[in-house]
Amino acid sequence: MSNISRQLFLGVDAGGSHCRCRLVDSVGTILGESEIGPANARIGIELLYAALLDVTGQVIVSAGLNAEAVATVRAGMGIAGISRPGMRDALATLPLPFAATRFETDAEIANLGAHGGGDGAILILGTGSIAQLRIGEVRFSIGGYGFPISDEGSGAALGLSAMRHALRATDGRTRATPLSAAVMERFGQDSAAAIAWMDTASPRDYASFAPLVMSSAEGGDEIARSIVEDAALHVERFIETIFERGAPRCALMGGLAPRMRPWLRARTVERLSEPLGDALDGALRLAGYAGEP
Repeated sequence: MSNISRQLFLGVDAGGSHCRCRLVDSVGTILGESEIGPANARIGIELLYAALLDVTGQVIVSAGLNAEAVATVRAGMGIAGISRPGMRDALATLPLPFAATRFETDAEIANLGAHGGGDGAILILGTGSIAQLRIGEVRFSIGGYGFPISDEGSGAALGLSAMRHALRATDGRTRATPLSAAVMERFGQDSAAAIAWMDTASPRDYASFAPLVMSSAEGGDEIARSIVEDAALHVERFIETIFERGAPRCALMGGLAPRMRPWLRARTVERLSEPLGDALDGALRLAGYAGEP
């Protein structure tokens, strides 16, 4: 196993869908990358710890680091759900092998990456939705209170609206459309099966319908269009609030963002900035990496 003389930085983006890791040196050379499944705070500290050891261990092996080199690494980790009571304290006690490890929310590292460590805001549109702002020394979020109370404009919200439409169409309270037919096809046209699914469905399960809703809306389904248009109004209000709160820049991020963007008004889109980097870039900045020279 080799030793490396330059300072090493490790970034982790631990989210509800996947956990990614990247190792770089002080000049930005990527020494290793890895990805595993979900690794957020909801799985519990023991499983989260095991996941962090797994994803970072893969990178350490691929980079060929010995124990001495690992002990010099400065790490930054963005953890989804870190705001849960007691989670930050629990993370601080984990025996990780690095010289220093800083923890933040996954939204905070995404914001750091999007604006190159500078002031700005992001609106994440994925399974859920949340805005993260960084203005000087002030950091705060807007929304993100959890599904179904919050997460407006998100994939989960689209899926919930699609389920409502499908069940209302099934019992005749609204007319059936291609969207309602496609949703019920997943349950064999059996409303009892749909209800049983809802008993245990997670936000991610509901969000699995989001691509169908978007495709149906893009194809002209009237109800699907109304669902997406309503979601777009929530997204627009998010963006208006971000600028009202003093953010100099705002970037859309998340898996749903590219498909939602065309549904926003032109004047709203004109105010948006393109992300300079992603959440892993932000995690590396959290670790102390200053960016490419």
